[in-house]
Amino acid sequence: MNSFPFDSSRRNFLHRCGMGIGALGLEGILQADAAMNPVRNHFPIRAKRVIHFFLNGGPSHVDTFDPKPSLNKYEGKELPFGKRRTERKTGAAFPSPFEFKKYGSSGTEFSSIFPKIAEFADDIAVIRSMKAELPNHEPSLMLMNCGDSILSRPSVGSWVTYGLGSENKNLPSFVAMSPGGYPIKGAQNWQAGFLPGIFQATFIDSNHNKVDKLIENIRPLGQDTKSQRKQLDFLNYLNSNHLKSREEDQLLNARIQSFELAYRMQMDATDAFDLDREPKYIRDLYGRHVHGRQTLIARRLLERGVRYVQLWHGAGQPWDNHDKIKENHSKLASQLDSPVAALLQDLKQRGMLDDTLVIFGGEFGRTPTVELTGSGKSKFGRDHNPYGFSIWLAGGGIKGGTVYGATDEFGFEAVENTVTAHDLHATILSLLGFDHESFTYRYSGRDFRLTDVSGKIIKDIIS
Repeated sequence: MNSFPFDSSRRNFLHRCGMGIGALGLEGILQADAAMNPVRNHFPIRAKRVIHFFLNGGPSHVDTFDPKPSLNKYEGKELPFGKRRTERKTGAAFPSPFEFKKYGSSGTEFSSIFPKIAEFADDIAVIRSMKAELPNHEPSLMLMNCGDSILSRPSVGSWVTYGLGSENKNLPSFVAMSPGGYPIKGAQNWQAGFLPGIFQATFIDSNHNKVDKLIENIRPLGQDTKSQRKQLDFLNYLNSNHLKSREEDQLLNARIQSFELAYRMQMDATDAFDLDREPKYIRDLYGRHVHGRQTLIARRLLERGVRYVQLWHGAGQPWDNHDKIKENHSKLASQLDSPVAALLQDLKQRGMLDDTLVIFGGEFGRTPTVELTGSGKSKFGRDHNPYGFSIWLAGGGIKGGTVYGATDEFGFEAVENTVTAHDLHATILSLLGFDHESFTYRYSGRDFRLTDVSGKIIKDIIS
C-alpha cells in the first residue's frame, strides 16, 4: 500500500494537502496549502478573530435594544403615520412588555431580558438603524451572511478566513455551531461560494456533549491511527492521479483538503471540544446547558486559532415569534444572556477581547404593531420588519458605550444613519485589516467583493 511513487506530481499533491506523510520528512518543501496563507492587509489589524451570535428568526429590536416609550402612549391605537406594508396582518401599537434601563457610564438602554449582557454596556456598540431588503427569512439570511439576498455568494466567515488565513492547520478556520440541526437555508449560510471549498465552515451540532457525537466519525472504527494514516495516504495517491487532469477542480481540491483536515483534527479537536479540561468555575460561569457549552467551546476554538465561529440559536428559526412574544423572547433571551456575558468577561480576563470581534443579532427585526389572527384577534406577537432593527458589536476595535443610528419614534423604520448589510460587512472587514473595496477575489472574469458595489465603514463605532 505504500509502494506508490513519490514523483513531482505527488510532491505537488502533498503541497495541496498541507500535511500527511510529507510533513514528517519534507517540512522545508511541503508547506501548508497556499490557499490558507493570509492576504496582505490594507489597514492595521484590530481584530484577529470573530465570534458571531446569530439569533435566527429575527429578534424584536423594540423588546431588546431599541426602547420606544411612544408605543405606550399609542397602546391599542393605530400609529399616527400609518403602517409600513407587512407580510401578515398587524393591528395597533404593541408596547414592549419588558422594562428598559440605562447601564454603565454610557447610559445605554437595554431590555430587562438581557440583564447580564447589559452590564457590559460600556464595551458594546449598539447599531439601532440596520435595514434589510425583504421581509422574508431566506433572502434576509443570505443578505446578512453572504452579502446578497438572491445570488449564491461566499459567506462572511469564508471571506474572513480567506483574508486572514489559518493560525492552526489542525483545526478548521471557520466553524458554525447550531444545536439540534440546521437553521433555515442550512449550509448556504456559511458557504464558500466561488472561493476555494476549504473556506466553507465546518458544521457542528452542539446539542451533543461528547466529542464523538459533536464531530461525526472523529475516531476511526476498528483501526489505529497508524493504519488509518496508511489508508489515507493511499486514498490521497489515488486522488492525486485523478487530479492531474483536473487542476482547476475546486470541489475535488476541497474534498482532498477535508480528508487531511479530518485526520489532523482527531487530536486537536478532541482537546478543543473537551470541556472537562476547563476549571469548574469557568464551566459554571458559562452554564451547563447547551448554549453555555456551545459558547465555551467557541472560546476554546478561538484561542486555538480558529478565525470565525458562528453560533446559531438552534435549528429552524427560534426567534420567529409571531405570537406570545413575552413568553418566547423571555425564554430565548434567558438561554443566551449568561453565556454571552460570561464570554465577554472571560475574553476580557484573558486579554482576548481587544482583538476578538463579537457580533450579536439576527436577520431582521419585528414590527412595533401587534400581529393579528385571521379573525382579527391579537396574537401578542410581532411580524417581520426589515425596515429597521438592531444588532450590537463589542471588542476588536469597537468603541464601547456607543449607540449608532435610530429608528422612528415607534421603531418601524431606520431614519437616522441607516446601516445596510454592506455597511456592516465593510466595517467588519476594516477591523480585520481589509479595505472592502480592494479585498477581492477574481471569478468568472470579474473581481468580486463581499460588499458588491456599495458599503461604507461605520467610523463612529470604531475606537
